[in-house]
Amino acid sequence: MPHIQLTLLIGSHAQQHYLGTRESLTATVRRFADFLPAVLPLVHPSPLNFRWLAKNPWYEAEVLPQLRQRVRAALA
Repeated sequence: MPHIQLTLLIGSHAQQHYLGTRESLTATVRRFADFLPAVLPLVHPSPLNFRWLAKNPWYEAEVLPQLRQRVRAALA
């Protein structure tokens, strides 16, 4: 797969493995811009994450628009 434009790292296990980070999921996702344009760390889209999403409104305001933009660009 030589033309991979975006890698989505969903959840702390994927982020720890591929980024080598030992910080919390929240801290890694909060620094999402540090990993762009090739990698985007995300929270698992489980409905069980409603508490995390409620405590971190910046995720929907900052990260999800970047996700939408990057996916659109990769599919174009």
